[in-house]
Amino acid sequence: MSVEVITLGCRLNIAESEAMRSLAAGANDLIIVNSCAVTNEAVRQTRQAIRRAKRARPEARVIVTGCAAQVEPQTFAAMPEVARVIGNREKFDFRAFLPEAERVRVSDIMTVQDSAPHLVSGFTERTRAFVEVQNGCDHRCTFCIIPFGRGNSRSVPAGLIVERIKALIGEGVREVVLTGVDVTSYGPDLPGAPTLASLIERILRHVPELSRLRLSSLDCIEMDEQLFELATGEPRFMPHLHMSFQAGDDLILKRMKRRHSRAQAIDTVARLKAARPEIAIGADLIAGFPTEGDEAHENSLRLIDECDIVMGHIFPYSPKQGTPAARMPQVPAPVIKARAKALREVAARRRRAWLESLIGTRQKVLMEKNGLGHAENFAPVRLSQIRSSRAKSSGARDEAVQRPSTSSGTGEVIEVRIVALEGGTLIGAAF
Repeated sequence: MSVEVITLGCRLNIAESEAMRSLAAGANDLIIVNSCAVTNEAVRQTRQAIRRAKRARPEARVIVTGCAAQVEPQTFAAMPEVARVIGNREKFDFRAFLPEAERVRVSDIMTVQDSAPHLVSGFTERTRAFVEVQNGCDHRCTFCIIPFGRGNSRSVPAGLIVERIKALIGEGVREVVLTGVDVTSYGPDLPGAPTLASLIERILRHVPELSRLRLSSLDCIEMDEQLFELATGEPRFMPHLHMSFQAGDDLILKRMKRRHSRAQAIDTVARLKAARPEIAIGADLIAGFPTEGDEAHENSLRLIDECDIVMGHIFPYSPKQGTPAARMPQVPAPVIKARAKALREVAARRRRAWLESLIGTRQKVLMEKNGLGHAENFAPVRLSQIRSSRAKSSGARDEAVQRPSTSSGTGEVIEVRIVALEGGTLIGAAF
């Protein structure tokens, strides 16, 4: 059986899982679990995934890697289902997947200075690919363990990124997402200190065949004018930005050791939407951070409407051993749960209102599989068999304008008219 890769966590993990799949190609009876450590729940889900995978394939070797394996190697080494634990540096060494490799191999990630030597071809069955441009983080948010799982910030040279994207385009990829741990910190460690914006310009200039480009996430305080101009004026830069806000209260932001204020978050979104109204905003928000009172919670709730957050990722706070926030006065667990629920309800209401506002509009949809795809603003769309009114009036034959809700059209960008909303997914009729 081919190598099975189970991925938890962020988009960077998705990209790295594809690289590991290629590195381990040819191995027999191998399961690679690429773990996440962002919350205690993520670590718990990793353990669940390991046990589930071993039950399904008891004869397979299970190798655990990723951030949770990097910061808690002994936790996974103690699991009887696990054959080997490897760190975030070791997972790009093909020797780590050989049967004779040592059982626990996790080095000091803070000593790593190279960047993404694993730029190999992959994603052959996908229309969207995640390309790692940066890894690690130099900031120390008080709730976050990830810098200790990923190391210090380091960037991939632009030339390698351009060649990687050209290869992906040759494999049929239509859309690329630039990803990393702290993408907007790209460049200072490279000769000439290029910026993220200059990297994007270089990609668009040297890969004219790339029609759709996205960022995985960004820190609003690091969005310079050049990046703002690209986000609002470049048609190949998709109108969808995911912000790392985390909270909507200034005191909580300060205690989190974030570098932006509430006003800066609101102002950034206002400027973006004034210049390009169709931009859809996503954001991460943490519920129940230590010392958070009712007023601070209300400020985060209001931020969803004030920043028009239509893709809210809500995380209940959980203390991570080794972080400063774990030593702060904690909010009771039932209160955290209730606040997370409230944030999700407001975010869901805002999202539904946004999706309903798109009914009657035209959208360009990249078809992915089973008749499903995403518009440029990342709204989910399912292709309908309904004929558009324009096609009807032209007298075109039904089969020329109907699109079945199956896998036909995969990899195509199709213009549709949004005719309905069903279960959180827009229904589009092709022209």
